[in-house]
Amino acid sequence: MPNEAELSGLYPFLHGKPQDPAKLDAALLHSVAEKARESRETNAAFFAESAPTLVQAAKALADLYRRGGRLFSMGNGGSSCDASHVAVEFVHPITAGRPALAATNLVADLAMISAVGNDIGFDHVFVRQIIAQGRAGDGLIGISTSGNSTNLIGAFAKAKEMGLVTIGLAGGDGGRMKTSGVVDFCLVVPTQSIHRTQECHVIAYHILWDLVHTLLADDRGSAASKGAAA
Repeated sequence: MPNEAELSGLYPFLHGKPQDPAKLDAALLHSVAEKARESRETNAAFFAESAPTLVQAAKALADLYRRGGRLFSMGNGGSSCDASHVAVEFVHPITAGRPALAATNLVADLAMISAVGNDIGFDHVFVRQIIAQGRAGDGLIGISTSGNSTNLIGAFAKAKEMGLVTIGLAGGDGGRMKTSGVVDFCLVVPTQSIHRTQECHVIAYHILWDLVHTLLADDRGSAASKGAAA
């Protein structure tokens, strides 16, 4: 454990010592550069490893949309914001000419979450919604920086049992999301940094959304070509 002198050196602002503005600015600029470098390297390592899985997940989502399926999203804390973002991207595409695709954010219904959490426990807040709303041929995407969120694993297990496509975004070693066998497509960011993991997750689901629309657009183009030929 650091002694008083070591703590004073690490955190001079906690000990009443004025900081040199030039040195502080230099340290902050160095920190920015290091975090940006780490972000780039993590991003490159993640997509080098996960690109094939991302493509396969996109194909599975495009296929379920062709068949009239829907997508559900879930996450806790910061990842709940990503779950909301995923749903918005699919329902309200900002790129002109792309159709709205059915997607439901399971974090959005606070009355449902508080009722289930209060009555039977927080571990059930997503699984109960999947039981009520999910059906074979739908999809479920869950986001967890650790991959160990119990309420996500439980919902994934029920979703897989019901015949839904399951997609997980995790970090570190992937946790239970990777080892439980209930996630069809598991995308794991190889870092222990929550921030770097979240940065990669945002890029991953934006790419996933874009690939799904590309695949569906190719279908529409093929159908139009067949009609013209006929």
